[in-house]
Amino acid sequence: MGERLRFDGWIAGVGTTSGTRLVLGHWPASPFGPVSDVMVEDAAGHRTLLATSSELAEFVAATYRFDAVRVVPVDVRRTAARWTVTAGGLEYAFSTGTRSPLGLLLRAVPSRLAGAPAWVRLVDVLARVALPGVRTHGSAGNGRHEWYGARDLHPIVAVTAHLDGADLGTLAPVEPPVRFGFGSTPRAPSLVRVTTTVELSPPARSRHGG
Repeated sequence: MGERLRFDGWIAGVGTTSGTRLVLGHWPASPFGPVSDVMVEDAAGHRTLLATSSELAEFVAATYRFDAVRVVPVDVRRTAARWTVTAGGLEYAFSTGTRSPLGLLLRAVPSRLAGAPAWVRLVDVLARVALPGVRTHGSAGNGRHEWYGARDLHPIVAVTAHLDGADLGTLAPVEPPVRFGFGSTPRAPSLVRVTTTVELSPPARSRHGG
C-alpha cells in the first residue's frame, strides 16, 4: 500500500449554456496547505487546469488528465450561500440552494466514517444509482487510487461566469460529463462537502529488494 494523502473541503461542479463546464476544488485542509484549483472543459472538450501553486498543479496534473495546465492565483470567497471564484482570466460566481434530502443523509454519517475508504466503497453502489456518472472511488493517473467521501450536498441554483472576457452563459447541467478522471461530478450542478483520499503508487522495488 502506498502513502495516503487527504484533502478536506468542497467540490463544486457546474455547467453553462456555452457548453463550458467548471469544477472547483476548494481545500482549506490539504497536504499543500489551504489551496484551490479549477478544472475547465470547454464545449470542444479541451481540458485546462487552473491551480494556485506549481506544487499543486504538478500533483493534480499527475492524478487527472488535462490538455493544458496553468499556475495562476485562485481566489475563492464565500458569503452565506454565494461563492465567488477568480482564477486567472476566469471569473465566476454561483449560488447554492437548500440542502437536498441526500445531503441530509450524508450529514448524518459521522465525519470519520464518511472519509474512510472502506465506507466510500460501499457508498459507490448508491452513488451509481442516485447520481449517474458519479463514482466515489477508482484508479487515477500514475498508479494512484482515490476515494471521495461525501459529507454534504447542496444544489447549485445560479451561476454567472466569464472567461477571458467572454460570457459563458447561464446555469446548465454538467453535460456531457467532464473527462478529467475516472468519474464526473453530478449532472445536476452541485456543491459537495467532501474528504478526498489519494493513495500514491507504492515505490518500485529493485531486483534486490531495495
